[in-house]
Amino acid sequence: MNFDINFSSRRSNMIARHGLVATSQPLAAQAGLEILKAGGNAIDAAIATVATLCVVEPCSTGIGGDAFALVWLEKEKKLFGLNASGPAPQALSAAEIRQNGHQSFPPLGGLAVTVPGSLRGWELALERFGTMPLAKLLEKPILYAAGGYPVSEKIARAWSFSVEKMSRQDDSKRVWLPNGRAPLPAEIFSNPEFAQTLKTIALDGIDAFYHGPIAEQIAQAVQTDGGCMTVEDLGRYQAEWVDPIDVSYRDGYRFYEIPPNGQGLTALLALNIVKGFDLRALKHGSIEYNHIMMEAIKLAFADAHRYIADPKHAHIPMTGLLSDSYTAERRAQLNRQQAQPPAAGNPSRHGDTVYLTVADEEGNMVSWIQSLYMGFGSGLTAGNTGVQLQNRGANFSLVEGHPNEAAGGKRPFHTIIPGFITKDDQAWSSFGVMGGFMQPQGHLQVGSALVDFDMSPQAALDAPRLNWQEGLTFAVEPSFGPDMYSALENLGHELLPEKEAAKRHYGGGQVIVRDPESGVFVGGSEPRNDGCAVGF
Repeated sequence: MNFDINFSSRRSNMIARHGLVATSQPLAAQAGLEILKAGGNAIDAAIATVATLCVVEPCSTGIGGDAFALVWLEKEKKLFGLNASGPAPQALSAAEIRQNGHQSFPPLGGLAVTVPGSLRGWELALERFGTMPLAKLLEKPILYAAGGYPVSEKIARAWSFSVEKMSRQDDSKRVWLPNGRAPLPAEIFSNPEFAQTLKTIALDGIDAFYHGPIAEQIAQAVQTDGGCMTVEDLGRYQAEWVDPIDVSYRDGYRFYEIPPNGQGLTALLALNIVKGFDLRALKHGSIEYNHIMMEAIKLAFADAHRYIADPKHAHIPMTGLLSDSYTAERRAQLNRQQAQPPAAGNPSRHGDTVYLTVADEEGNMVSWIQSLYMGFGSGLTAGNTGVQLQNRGANFSLVEGHPNEAAGGKRPFHTIIPGFITKDDQAWSSFGVMGGFMQPQGHLQVGSALVDFDMSPQAALDAPRLNWQEGLTFAVEPSFGPDMYSALENLGHELLPEKEAAKRHYGGGQVIVRDPESGVFVGGSEPRNDGCAVGF
């Protein structure tokens, strides 16, 4: 690892031996670290961290959203995948939505609410790997929800963007806009209604969310706003363990993602393409390097939007998409002198979000991501529970016959993805980059920086990023500079004007790298967010 490579954030890596937590809000990171210090393992600390994030970063996540995780268990030398994304209500019908005049799935309100899956994910993870009771892990979030906490800077700004959305429903306005506005940075905010919900879950278990008064209030809020979710939809939901998907990269490295319905496949498709180029020789940040990354991510997204769906309801040609022959075919379409409009291929058919990563002294590592999707999700809050509800249904297609066409009981195309890298079959890095469709782009850019250029976690996160928008259009961070702007435009890329590009989101990443020999952890945290990496 080359600690001499630096960019402009001025953050140092967090280096520790006994345990490390990295996430997007410092109070949440410290909550997880306290669990590690108290003898909990990485799984316990991950749940404590994400539960605290549900309180201190409510515009991005909550128990009314979904989660995915990759869990490395050191004693088994094995990576486990967890899919805790919920389906659409059974009564949902794409035909009916089209008949009501919609050409695309409405992103806000009751129709967009899918069954919240995150708590069932907590339950599965703790039952299989945890060592501490849920009530212990919820102590800090209950404290912050009941007694209040000072809102951090970037979160206050994100909160302010949702004032209009959260003013539409009385329960949302009451809970999230005290005094009729979003909280200011350093202002104390409390959510006593959510504190009571967490206390109920701590006392009665996860079932208390999916059955009884809490479930009834969720269903009522959705139905009142035009949706069709029922208490039966909530009560039948279960999260599931899944086998991670992976590709080999370079010199013994392998990248792992959660399989569809998540978009982790997108990152693997892009990584497969770029590994055919000598990126190190091109140099990080060079014109040709940036061009190859841009063209690869466009090709990957074209296939992702064509094929990713709920595998229980559609055939996804996974083997064909990740095969060497198909990768070679797609790579050959990459023109090194000219930007090309993206188009899906035809493979063989055989056979707003928070991210956190935790590592413990035994070498267990957790890559966990949880989200409401857009800022404050659907804009709905469930009665007096203090729970905001996600709008994951917004990623359904309304195109008749599309693999991702909306249907009852079906999970939508999902943007949130945890990442993991092994080296010579040993755990090496737990990482992720939250931010909607920026996420696989972040996995590609940060992952390449770590592996191809031997960057430290903090340097890999500090490096300038680009974000594909659509067609030939990219947002490029202003730090790329005017010469790079001109060079990329000369290759045919359509770049957003600098002022507009500066307003776009380039993801929020967290990275932990582990030295398998010494057991030392090196962690970095996104400089574009409020978070930090902490360890001991």
